[in-house]
Amino acid sequence: MTTKAGFDFGFDGSACKSCGGRCCVGESGYIFLTLKEVESIAAFLGVEFEKFVLHYVKKVGYRFSLIEKSYEDGFACVFFDTQKKQCGIYETRPAQCRTFPFWEGFQSKSELTELCALCPGVVKQTQG
Repeated sequence: MTTKAGFDFGFDGSACKSCGGRCCVGESGYIFLTLKEVESIAAFLGVEFEKFVLHYVKKVGYRFSLIEKSYEDGFACVFFDTQKKQCGIYETRPAQCRTFPFWEGFQSKSELTELCALCPGVVKQTQG
């Protein structure tokens, strides 16, 4: 079980195996990544940097985000494998993905119920 100071929950990563990638799909949003992460993912996929950026990245203000694709009733990360129901670039996924569910927005108790419904790996901490 992974925990982080300031969060009222822990995370059991073993739940990811049976989840079906719920953190990778849903409403449209941004999957922000750094230039270094763009370079790493392109290298991992064996794609030239320029070609990778043209096909998989969009600019959002001064930042970069992976594009999304239509999936079921919403969207999925472009690298979400819809057959296997898992991340296709897991080894080089962006920090935003690696740090889920320990995002600042989930520190609020009001967001915890929604997070628990989304992610079976989230376990509420008992107050002792």
